Amino acid sequence: MNDIVRVVTIEDQREIREGLRYFIDNAPGFRCTGCFGSVEEALPALPPGSADVVLMDLALPGMSGIEGIRIIHARDATIKLVALTIYEDDDRIFAALCAGASGYLLKKTPPPRLFESLQEVVAGGAPMSPEVAGHVLALFRDFHPAPPGVHRLTPHELRLLGLLTDGHSYKSAGAALGSSVNTVAFHMKSIYAKLHVHSKSEAVAKALRERLVR
Repeated sequence: MNDIVRVVTIEDQREIREGLRYFIDNAPGFRCTGCFGSVEEALPALPPGSADVVLMDLALPGMSGIEGIRIIHARDATIKLVALTIYEDDDRIFAALCAGASGYLLKKTPPPRLFESLQEVVAGGAPMSPEVAGHVLALFRDFHPAPPGVHRLTPHELRLLGLLTDGHSYKSAGAALGSSVNTVAFHMKSIYAKLHVHSKSEAVAKALRERLVR
């Protein structure tokens, strides 16, 4: 059993969920040890050390996959979390990676490549679909480190930016700060102007690239 990669899937579409279970259980060296339709259903069944990899859909009913990644990663950093989704937009990619995902795969990934990715992530790698890797490189390559304090971000703006890099949405970041979503959006406009960016994903990428938050 020590050589078996224990995989948990969190996917709300039953056909996809059961298909993943079938492929995983019939692949040498892998076993599906949990198959859930939502993060809320999965969390009580995922005590620390209970899985090696979690394949996480992002568009889930109730709690989002990104929030699920953040919670599971905070509870047990030894579990490798891999987003498995149809989405390849910048915001979701960076939110998932910043929340703690070790990989980001599209659902069109062929089974052989999926299992290679599972082996890769268990070995410490960061598997990504080619399209996703292209997005990541494009967002990072245009950013250059700036001297400390050059952006003149306020302590409140830095705290908000830190929450976003941790994978929070505007709503959950506002709750953590005791602010409304509208107030968060107002502060984000100021952050965009100071960082010379035009989206949340660009702000998060620049914050990470220039180590504006910890």
